Amino acid sequence: MGITCNFIKSVTKLLWIFWCIPLFIMAQVNSSEHLISVKKTQKTHEKNRNHILTDMQKAMGKLPNRQLIKSTDIHVIDSVKETSFIRYNILFTVAKNEIIPVYLYIPVQIGTPKKLPAMLVLHETDLLGRKAVDGQATKPNRAHARELAERGYVVIAPDFPSFGDQKDYNFDTDRYQSGTMKGIFNHMRCIDLLQSRADVDPNAIGVIGHSLGGHNSIFVAAFDDRIKVAVSSCGWTQFEYYSIGEAAEKKYGGRLGPWAQTRYMPFLQTKYKLDGDRIPFNFDKAIAAIAPRAFFSVSPLRDSNFDYKGVEVGISKVKPIYDSLGVPDNLQVRYPNAEHDFPVESRQEAYAFIDKILSHKPLNTVIK
Repeated sequence: MGITCNFIKSVTKLLWIFWCIPLFIMAQVNSSEHLISVKKTQKTHEKNRNHILTDMQKAMGKLPNRQLIKSTDIHVIDSVKETSFIRYNILFTVAKNEIIPVYLYIPVQIGTPKKLPAMLVLHETDLLGRKAVDGQATKPNRAHARELAERGYVVIAPDFPSFGDQKDYNFDTDRYQSGTMKGIFNHMRCIDLLQSRADVDPNAIGVIGHSLGGHNSIFVAAFDDRIKVAVSSCGWTQFEYYSIGEAAEKKYGGRLGPWAQTRYMPFLQTKYKLDGDRIPFNFDKAIAAIAPRAFFSVSPLRDSNFDYKGVEVGISKVKPIYDSLGVPDNLQVRYPNAEHDFPVESRQEAYAFIDKILSHKPLNTVIK
């Protein structure tokens, strides 16, 4: 009886093995085919991304090469120590005869120092420039740099040319073909500075901005794949949905006229005649160039400039790209019931998203 039972058990085990082997082989084949498919998708996407960056440079001008940072490129003017961080006021030489003012926030660490995640914070259209994101602006909901520093991030916040301490910047005499490209170059140099620091995790860097800073965040993240997460508040809509009103259209010579100012992209007027169909890129393409890296958009329902309907269209075009790359959750958008603003609730969600992507446990989550 015992022999019969053992025989039955042995036969059953063999049958189970013979049944499982084909399933195992099939699973391995499917896994290999999926891996090959993902690699092909990634290769195709990288090729498409290069085409997008080429097209963006047709409208913005060529991106110059960058050099290694030297210690003499960083000149500290003064510093302010607060409870959770030290804010340094710095003149940063980004290239020969090109100096930009930046705030650099270094969190106070207790115990053994460790490498920290870092954020590039870009200001809106405000004469204060970087001081606005420090909380010195009269508008509420603009102190992103200070809030992120309190959260435990190393933060760098530069002035965009023609704002803040660069209010007298002369676009006509620089080497760039657009203010936008000058901004991209400056902002990439800020990433260089962050990565040069021993207290920064070079693989945990993001960018965030509102309005002017919102689309500048998209632009620099498109070109710089060292940026792992980008947040844009009130920073974009598809060009065909951009609206400034009849009076402003007359002032700027057309609906897309503001984009062609010297501080932005003059080629949109001189080469492309403010014709959206001729402009070689659109915002869905710029965001596609960020993929598969994380992107978070805050697009209020009552933003009079950046129509949320154009954001919906742009997101619908980008979503299949994130899906095909296997990272659908890396593309996020929020539509708060607000005007051209970065509300507290939206910042809380954006900061939590940044924390998740950069694997950071915030020191402080209070937003005033």
